[in-house]
Amino acid sequence: MNVLMFAINDPAGTAIQFCKALNLHTSHSARLVTLETRYTHSWEKDLHVPDLGPDGMEEVAILMREADIFHFHMTCDEHQPFGEHVPADFMKGKRIVHHHHGHHDFRSNPESFREKYRKLDRTNLLVSTPDLMHLLPEARWQPNLVPVNDPLFMPLGGRFDDPGQLLVCHSPTRKDLKNTDDFLAVVKSLYRKKVRLKVDMIDDVPNDHCLMRKRRCHVLFDHMQGYYGVSSLEGLSQGVAVIAGLNEWNREQVARFAGTDDLPWIIARDQAELEKRLRHFHNDRAYCEACGMQGRRFMEDHWSDRRVAGYLAEFYESL
Repeated sequence: MNVLMFAINDPAGTAIQFCKALNLHTSHSARLVTLETRYTHSWEKDLHVPDLGPDGMEEVAILMREADIFHFHMTCDEHQPFGEHVPADFMKGKRIVHHHHGHHDFRSNPESFREKYRKLDRTNLLVSTPDLMHLLPEARWQPNLVPVNDPLFMPLGGRFDDPGQLLVCHSPTRKDLKNTDDFLAVVKSLYRKKVRLKVDMIDDVPNDHCLMRKRRCHVLFDHMQGYYGVSSLEGLSQGVAVIAGLNEWNREQVARFAGTDDLPWIIARDQAELEKRLRHFHNDRAYCEACGMQGRRFMEDHWSDRRVAGYLAEFYESL
């Protein structure tokens, strides 16, 4: 099938990763049309309207006509213009998918989206993390993916050869949503107690630079919001020990998808637990390294881009 994805801006670079994985690992063809760039992360693009000339926009029109599936990300829908072309003009015979990624408009008023989909009889609904199923119970959770065999997503050797300071990174897109203040408070507390960590706060840099810096670290702190972020998947794939505050319900959903209860996240749900985890890693580098390698094996065995793309392909084929 021909899949055409639409996004005003690509949420954390996830849509382009889906397209690449579908094209690489399945028999389906996928393309992505985008309108805007947010932040300075330089996510990879496919058909980015501001960069397209007349020939590129004609290609967009051809893809709209030939697509079997329209896959809309976040709050985007068929009435959003992409240049002079509007998906609503090409809807005949299309299967429609709506995919939510936790945009604040959706989180603040999910019922408005549920009502919209009920009125339109739209039932092909996806969410990007398990917690969003509470807001859109009709949806299926479609895990995000990272290309585990891409060099930037593979472990960097030699990180544990130097007995110097433990290098801990944090890469918040939105500090108010990622427990950044809690993280910095814990680092400060540990410093007063003579546990001195080296922190790499990765903020507002191109994505490839972010990934290169993460690979050099021993530990990654994601957040303590009860679920996990794309940053977790990146760190796990890179063999970095990942701390996040997954709650029990989210752990159950992740275990069900992964097919194993042996999950690699190191759990910290408050400042006290986070301080305990960081102190343990600081004092026991062998344990820290082992946690990172467990994460890498988990991604290879249970969460590879091949497996996740296949899961999405099965969804398309069921429509």
